[in-house]
Amino acid sequence: MSTFEKEYQEKLVSAEKAAEIVKSGDFVDYGWCVTTTVAFDKALAKRMPELTDINLRGGILLWEPEVFKIENPEKHFTWNSWHSSGLERKLISKGLGFYMPLRYSEMPRYYRDGGAKVDVAVMQVTPMDEAGYFNFSVSPSHMMAVCEVAKKVIVEVNKNLPVCQGGFEHAIHISKVDMIIEGDNPMPAILPAPTPSEVDMKVAELIVEELKDGCCIQLGIGAMPTAVGSLIAKSNLKDLSVHSEMYVDSFVEMAKAGKVTGAHKNSNRFRQVFTFAAGGKEMYEYLNNNPEIMAAPVDYVNDIRTISSIDNFISINNAVDIDLFGQVNAESAGPKHISGAGGQLDFVLGGYLSKGGKSFICLSSTFKTKDGQLKSRIRPTLQEGSIVTDTRANVQYVVTEYGKVNLKGKSAFERAKLLISIAHPDFREKLKEEARKLGIWKD
Repeated sequence: MSTFEKEYQEKLVSAEKAAEIVKSGDFVDYGWCVTTTVAFDKALAKRMPELTDINLRGGILLWEPEVFKIENPEKHFTWNSWHSSGLERKLISKGLGFYMPLRYSEMPRYYRDGGAKVDVAVMQVTPMDEAGYFNFSVSPSHMMAVCEVAKKVIVEVNKNLPVCQGGFEHAIHISKVDMIIEGDNPMPAILPAPTPSEVDMKVAELIVEELKDGCCIQLGIGAMPTAVGSLIAKSNLKDLSVHSEMYVDSFVEMAKAGKVTGAHKNSNRFRQVFTFAAGGKEMYEYLNNNPEIMAAPVDYVNDIRTISSIDNFISINNAVDIDLFGQVNAESAGPKHISGAGGQLDFVLGGYLSKGGKSFICLSSTFKTKDGQLKSRIRPTLQEGSIVTDTRANVQYVVTEYGKVNLKGKSAFERAKLLISIAHPDFREKLKEEARKLGIWKD
């Protein structure tokens, strides 16, 4: 038995034993997205009724943790989300949690500077390798920073998680781990790929025609970025690169179609870089021990300096709505929380600073309310309570199914005129009227 194997056995405990270290008033980090704890969560759920004032942290939940299923959970803990999935939106609306506004790239520093108290950190990892390391799998994200400041570090081993090769901070050594749990080895959670609509495909076509051989792609989550990836896979583009906050199914489709080589990438040449991944079974299999993959911490991947150093960088992200001044909301429906800041602003800024780079904000021109009313996503001003994700000074291209416009350097009137030109025809005259009232229109 090697020294590491001996240490492994000494630190190996049941999930129930690990959960015993949590006490009332503790802050517990629950992992991130696909690597959110499972076995520890089940054990803590059994204990939670005897605890109070617990603060749990995590984000992009793909399933409902067991702790949320106990009776009167709000009396025992608060869920604190760094970025919210649909499930978390429901939890927040019920008063079981809150979103914590922060640029995703800033999270590691926030932890390391002492901003986040961490009594217990727990996350799923891959089995220990011969050198004594547990791989953070598809979620290196901010995990190393969390572990560095945590009073206790618990890893939950899952044999079915893919091993994602990296450059740094993609794995933790057993010497830095306090407890090891061997869970039930669940398969990685599936994030179903959205089915693009006709509108999504039209927007994607307008974006793809702006791309050229050798550019580097970042895709956000959603049907429109998925449509972009699918069109790229079917296009004549070649020698593309990948550097993206989130790795999604579309990148696998592009790579398997031979579109991704990384040959012209300024940094991390030939490697596809990301900070977390979520998707389907095919994607997880593709990522596993693939030397072309580089899973790295978010303060590197999303750093504006890193992004802007890559020539011909293309940033593609969604928005909820935009106003005639060019302010983009990608986080809320009025005051109602949807997702979070994430890395959108970093990629909008970094994309434009990149030599030959471009940043695209895409959205459908309209949406329907629950009672069937058609509403414009291009608004005179953002709805009261809406969050400004990207300020008007940051935005470059905006794309709807009716066209694409470049707002950089444009006056208030020019912006309004351009945005109205890509609004749904049924709303253009009304938007002009509102623009006049706002003093940003001339006849």
